[in-house]
Amino acid sequence: MRFTLGGGFALLLASASSVTAASDQPLQVIISTQQHSIVVYDGSVVVATSKVSTGKAGHSTPTGIFSILEKRRRHKSNIYSNAPMPFMQRLTWSGIALHGSDHVPKYPASHGCVRLPSKFAASLFRMTRHGMHVLISDRQVVPIEVSSATLFQPKQALEERPVPLSDVPLRPALSQKETDSLEVAMIKTASVPTASSQSQAPIRILITRRSTRDTVRELQALLNSLGFDAGVPDGWTGPATFDAVRAFQSAEGLPPDGKITPDLIDKVFRKAGREKPSNGILLVRQRFQPLFSADVDIEQPEAALGTHFLQFQHHDGASGIGKWFGVSLENHLPVSMKKRLGISVDADASAPNALQATLGRLAVSPDVRARIAGLLVNGSSLSISDAESGQETGEGTDFITITRTSAR
Repeated sequence: MRFTLGGGFALLLASASSVTAASDQPLQVIISTQQHSIVVYDGSVVVATSKVSTGKAGHSTPTGIFSILEKRRRHKSNIYSNAPMPFMQRLTWSGIALHGSDHVPKYPASHGCVRLPSKFAASLFRMTRHGMHVLISDRQVVPIEVSSATLFQPKQALEERPVPLSDVPLRPALSQKETDSLEVAMIKTASVPTASSQSQAPIRILITRRSTRDTVRELQALLNSLGFDAGVPDGWTGPATFDAVRAFQSAEGLPPDGKITPDLIDKVFRKAGREKPSNGILLVRQRFQPLFSADVDIEQPEAALGTHFLQFQHHDGASGIGKWFGVSLENHLPVSMKKRLGISVDADASAPNALQATLGRLAVSPDVRARIAGLLVNGSSLSISDAESGQETGEGTDFITITRTSAR
């Protein structure tokens, strides 16, 4: 059958029943709620396509960046009267999934899930694996190969050198109890493994703006390291943090008012031998678990980064390089969020080279680049967003980014 993508190019697609994808192939699944379509890509090459039906009014299907969290051949809805959901592939723990159905009109008809024709659902189920990415957008988006000096490559891994692991406490998943202890990685000397020598799960990287909570979490950790008990570094300014700030102020001959100000943050960081926190943060997950975090510098912070997704594949072990394929997603930030983040210039996902322009504004230290390079394997991914997406990212998930397709 023939299917016309958003750029106006007609591509000849194989029927779903004739497609057999390699089990280790890092595919991407992209769904358009406007086109009522699903397209499976290997890099920028179309592997399979089908019609879909998404959420009707009052039960709209969320758009954004997801990954497959769970797969079940036979599943029944625990919300809608045990309705059958064959070949179910879960995208969120709050109830959004792909699944087969005998009723898949090319218009919104579901309660939020993405309905697939039964035969295609079975075929797709065989192609995919846990952690494979699924992008849902209103308009049709097509992955293209992206080249940028900012993007990571396995060849950047250096052998037998000090490996500075992040001295920032790992950020807990939002579902993690705030009372859980956080492990702070220490700098140690080790050999940075190359991707070609490892057999491991793909990593998930998120670059986003540093939030107030991020900064408070680091402040708490540094106060603890200086001997002022701020409690568990959770980013919340409770009584223990207030008392620790007052104690630090008294020790430094400052008015002990307990207020967290930019000047106070600067003094604590300098006392601990640290530079002031950056305006961006890089987070890494693997196998649905937090791995480490690091600083990122964002140029032109008044301009929105936009929302972008890239996947690494076609890694050549001999040359130590691979290809990145990316898309830009429409995402309208609420006015209140833009004010909180200091954004005065909106992003335009349809602008030429929008993704390359955003990559050019990001600066990651050589040490962090080397560490990521040693972890890169086919199927690793990078998401870029101005803000994290709230409660969907948590324990047992990759980074889930929910987008807003209309201005508010």
